Amino acid sequence: MTATPFPVGELVAARRPHRKDAARNYDALLTAAREAFAEHGSDASLEDVARRAGVGIGTLYRNFPTRRDLFETVYADEVDALCRAAVEVAGLEPWEALTAWLDRFAGYMVTKRAVREALNDESEIFQTCRDSMYAAGGPLLQRAQRAGAARTDMDFTDLLRMVAGITATAFDDDAQRDRVLAIALDGVRTAR
Repeated sequence: MTATPFPVGELVAARRPHRKDAARNYDALLTAAREAFAEHGSDASLEDVARRAGVGIGTLYRNFPTRRDLFETVYADEVDALCRAAVEVAGLEPWEALTAWLDRFAGYMVTKRAVREALNDESEIFQTCRDSMYAAGGPLLQRAQRAGAARTDMDFTDLLRMVAGITATAFDDDAQRDRVLAIALDGVRTAR
């Protein structure tokens, strides 16, 4: 896997301000929005997002003129981080690379659920993000399959749906979610 930017990376870079102070506020708003969406879903208050970021509501609206702009940017930023994670783990052994990336994917699903409520699956940003995610994670599964570490009677869509289904379930805590994910991944791994 190369360090070639995925389409979503170009989208994220194009939206990010270049001035240092503006970029700091932008990043703080994204972090605050991610937290607020994880806690309160798509109904999170924009005033709460601005407060968490330590900026005024005017700064939020300068960066994200509409609620949808904020949702799209948070979503694209999460997918971009997921794509970068695929590049970072690509040097690991095939099975370890795949499971490390899937752990990151499971964490991403928390934000995705809240943001996806506000986005249409047919939107251009959603399609760009989906294409980038498949281009980043798909080769990790294929590599694990070629190495004999993952079953070959499944494709990347099957794997993502399995993990998404697990992360959509309510768990007592993150440790329980991680155990259930590990059990499911045991079903993906080939016998040694």
